[in-house]
Amino acid sequence: MPDIQIDIKSLDMDARGVGHLQNEDGSNGKVIFVEGALPGERVSFLTFKKKKNWEAARMTELHRATPMRVAPKCPHFDNCGGCSMQHLEPSAQVAMKQRVLEDNLWHISKVKSENIMRPMYGPTWGYRYRARLSVRHVAKKDTVLVGFHEKRSAFVADMTECKILPPHIEAMLLPLRALIGALSIYDQMPQIEVAVGEEVTAMVLRIMAPLTAADEALLKAFADQWNIQWWLQTKGPETAAPFYPLDKELYYTLPEFGVKMPFKPVDFTQVNHMINRVLVSSALRLLDVQPQHRVADLFCGLGNFTLPLATRCAEVVGIEGSTSLTERAQDNARANGLSAKTSFLTRNLFDVTTEDLVALGKFDRMLIDPPRDGAMALAQALAGLRASHPDMLPERIVYVSCSPSTLARDAGILTHEAGYVLKKAGVVNMFPHTSHVESMAVFELAAGV
Repeated sequence: MPDIQIDIKSLDMDARGVGHLQNEDGSNGKVIFVEGALPGERVSFLTFKKKKNWEAARMTELHRATPMRVAPKCPHFDNCGGCSMQHLEPSAQVAMKQRVLEDNLWHISKVKSENIMRPMYGPTWGYRYRARLSVRHVAKKDTVLVGFHEKRSAFVADMTECKILPPHIEAMLLPLRALIGALSIYDQMPQIEVAVGEEVTAMVLRIMAPLTAADEALLKAFADQWNIQWWLQTKGPETAAPFYPLDKELYYTLPEFGVKMPFKPVDFTQVNHMINRVLVSSALRLLDVQPQHRVADLFCGLGNFTLPLATRCAEVVGIEGSTSLTERAQDNARANGLSAKTSFLTRNLFDVTTEDLVALGKFDRMLIDPPRDGAMALAQALAGLRASHPDMLPERIVYVSCSPSTLARDAGILTHEAGYVLKKAGVVNMFPHTSHVESMAVFELAAGV
């Protein structure tokens, strides 16, 4: 098979290099997505998936390297699917993510931000305080593997170290393999959920069969040695419960606001605790919250933004789709002495209407932090509010996003239909060395609306 070389022009959303085959007349032909290749490089490749208009491939030889290329810190980078960008210098990773955000805003909704915010940085290594590790007994090797999946595979990578996990979790990878291999149900434990708190690390064992007394003794000894708390999960996440020790509390803190946030290891919390502190602080600063303001925190979860907001404004209303979450958020507010300024409501924000917003009353500020699906119904409800009750529109909105495409879609509705101007936007490097793009956008009500 002849060696085919292409020049890489850009990166796609999965951190693959993008190039084109050349037609006989010199024009661009089929698109090739090449794993391991970076913009500015010339590479040879091997295709593993072929479609009519594009091919997916992996780089087989690097003929011209970009100065942005660095040696991956992790020896498992080529095989493990946990990271996709360790071969790209960290500041260049952020620049690429910023370009993805801007491209999405323009190409999806023809929106440009008046100002691009400086990216929010945090630790580059050892940042992943939340992780779901797969567990697999490999009979042919007579061993247990604990780690992330391999690239493009359901197999578990044979990881002996992981540089994005905190050092104390990385140090447990091999001991965990030995522990699970010694349990009677070593082949009936598909995953371990890891959650690092301020004082203790929780590990949730997903178990498909009961533990024996000997199993329990081994787990307790391991917990004592490594200062972890075991949780057991027999079915869905709602079945997760602490096993040993029972006198430990899992929580994180937001010191700037004097807030302590208890959580369960299966709850959604931010992966990167240091960046979360920066994110919360920046969101409140960008909202320009004043003591007299009434603020809405939509998709509030356990109150990650709600409680800090309550330390700065007159009233904050947190809204989430799960009653159990809103009840626990209220408990957290009470524990932090903030219940007088907070209230929590259970609503399905994916079908919220203009009438629902009218019933909630006037908000001076609004914070939106949706999942990957975004907040289209909310944006449309705000557009309806402009038509029926423009005086009830919040003057400023901060939108925290984990998907640049849904942010761009919703930004189009907010700017073209609801009367807002996109004043600022920028990336939050919550997940270094991955292609995941977290971002924040600030919308202000246009003059005359």
